[in-house]
Amino acid sequence: MWRPGFEFLEQCVARLNGFHRAPCIYSHHHRGTAAVPGLVLGLDRGGYCDGIAFRIDIKNRNEVIEYLHERELIGYAYKPIVLNIDLGTSMVPAYTFVADPDHRQYAGDLGLNRAAEVIMKAQGISGLNRDYLMNTVQKLESEGFVEPALHNLRQRVRELTGAIDQGGGI
Repeated sequence: MWRPGFEFLEQCVARLNGFHRAPCIYSHHHRGTAAVPGLVLGLDRGGYCDGIAFRIDIKNRNEVIEYLHERELIGYAYKPIVLNIDLGTSMVPAYTFVADPDHRQYAGDLGLNRAAEVIMKAQGISGLNRDYLMNTVQKLESEGFVEPALHNLRQRVRELTGAIDQGGGI
């Protein structure tokens, strides 16, 4: 959301109904490994998700889609889809990526404690899984996107991190 990686004409707050941000994708690369998978966010069915929509120049459409596929579809359980999003004044079609429940890396809803345990154990080429969660939730909240379930998961991971720092284990 905050690093689109492509040229855009405009950005605005948007709501996607029917999907919510959730730690529902196992990461075998950036935030985990095949042996010790991490857990990253995806758009899973149900609820709604507030975020940022980017309007691009139509002449750059194919280039932007190619870039997004290269970035988002490398081994992860996402599928591209066009869905209507609510801009507050109108509904418009948007190209997005949602979690693919049929993919082998789809974790689904693990529940608070199990998700926190997975996150605490994982590290990939981009670093600790818990750093990804902490930084992502902090950035979302600083942009005004407060999601209680993610806030609670971050709090649980903080508690587990404190237990490790005090010599305990998970």
